[in-house]
Amino acid sequence: MEEEKQVAVVTGAGRGIGRAICIELARRGFHVVVNYGHQKEAAEEVVQKCRQFGVQAVAVKADMSQKADCDFLMKEALKLTGKVQVWVNNAGITRDNLLLRMSEEEFQKVIDLNLTGAFYGMKAAVSVMIRQRYGRIVTISSIAGVRGNAGQVNYSASKAGVIGMTKSLAKEVASRNITVNAIAPGMIATEMVDAIPDKTREEMVKSIPMRRMGEPKDVANAVAFLAGEDAGYITGQVLCVDGGMAV
Repeated sequence: MEEEKQVAVVTGAGRGIGRAICIELARRGFHVVVNYGHQKEAAEEVVQKCRQFGVQAVAVKADMSQKADCDFLMKEALKLTGKVQVWVNNAGITRDNLLLRMSEEEFQKVIDLNLTGAFYGMKAAVSVMIRQRYGRIVTISSIAGVRGNAGQVNYSASKAGVIGMTKSLAKEVASRNITVNAIAPGMIATEMVDAIPDKTREEMVKSIPMRRMGEPKDVANAVAFLAGEDAGYITGQVLCVDGGMAV
């Protein structure tokens, strides 16, 4: 029945990994709320692809670095069925630079969206899920948050931070049947990776034990698993989807 379908909110979902997550969740029968910051047309395209699976899908503009916008996103999501069972913190940016060259603005912008935005998202999700006594929160971290990466002090800090928040929140809400997990993608074929010079990208691929980049769908499949019933006894974990980079 239509009312039995769960609602999933995915932040930063207009392209790349977020786009793939939305489509995979829709394929598995979730209603999907597609959050975007600037790319309205891209988000609407994701909505149309999700609807092809017979689910509801809406695009909602919200800046996840702003609490009021995050609360607005949750309010819009609740209009679908009155519940939100899955929240995926995916919105993120990079502003790469060596530490000595990194400006305070480059550092702070990354922290504001990647880390503080995830905090706002977790808080909005938990406020609803506690009343439901059910929920799945999945935050996209990064291999950079697990082992660090030169030129990404800001990004690595933000992604390591969400791992700490994930583990802490998991302990806070486990008794309410809410799971909280993180996924740490490695080198995934997205626009972000496309911006890396070809020679540098080739060298990075050589360092991956599987000798290839991952696809957005690889991350989407992991998110869908953690969002589903089969992962009900998994919480506070960091799943590296990285072809073996973290080994």
